[in-house]
Amino acid sequence: MRAFVIGNAALDETFSVADFPAPGASIFGTMLSQDLGGKGLNQAVTMARAGLACRFAAAVGHDARGEEIARRLEAEPLEAHLTALDGVASDLSMILMTGRGENAVITTREAASAVTPAMAQAALEGAAAGDLLVMQGNLGAEATRAALLRARERGMKSVVNPSPLQPFFADLWPLVDIVFVNEGEAAAFGGTDALLEAGPREVVLTRGARGAALITRQGRIDVPAEPCAVIDTTGAGDCFMAVTLASAAQRGGTLDARALAHGASAAALTVSRAGTVGAFPDRAEMARILAT
Repeated sequence: MRAFVIGNAALDETFSVADFPAPGASIFGTMLSQDLGGKGLNQAVTMARAGLACRFAAAVGHDARGEEIARRLEAEPLEAHLTALDGVASDLSMILMTGRGENAVITTREAASAVTPAMAQAALEGAAAGDLLVMQGNLGAEATRAALLRARERGMKSVVNPSPLQPFFADLWPLVDIVFVNEGEAAAFGGTDALLEAGPREVVLTRGARGAALITRQGRIDVPAEPCAVIDTTGAGDCFMAVTLASAAQRGGTLDARALAHGASAAALTVSRAGTVGAFPDRAEMARILAT
């Protein structure tokens, strides 16, 4: 089984602030890190570090940021297909992090929204029945639909994390097999029962410090979060999703309590460190997590 991730690639700039600014306020901050980011990139890198063969497709601009994204991705164990577009700026995320471990993320999507349906379908060239398509909410409606339709034609399993939330997902659930949502996202779509009725066969509900749940029409499995000291929560949800999928894929492809527990362990390690991709478990740490 291989994973095909179509999403966004960005550079993350993280700033430490005393608290989030009120409207009209000017505040001081300290830059903590500049790291690879973007939900699609986060998920692809994490799955690859967890040992799952992964192809990542994204758009960047013809600019220094796009070159830096490509350079840094060369160190990761995945197949990266970055399309450099003229007249488009590579995407950037600005992360504000408080001393309480809370964060607020502002993400541009100029490059991600420039992905066309043809580009999205081309990213699945060579995919076969049983492979995974993994998507998020950064691409436009038509590109997202085109990829999901091509995946269905090829007999792939489609997994979606609809973040950032976009209303068009309500029309796409019949094309999705598995959805990962937090409690706010689930509520926006009417709850987990409504999501199951709309099409997906499995819903993974993330609940922060209260753990996660695998919900199907047959029942629910709850898995606790792993206790840890929280330094930076950026990318923790992406890490959880990617490791959960990689764990299941390498043990037959079925989501179960063990897969969610592996995801929880990886996410706990991630939030105990500052940064995004740099905070995710490396390949040796992944191997230890997946061996449990």
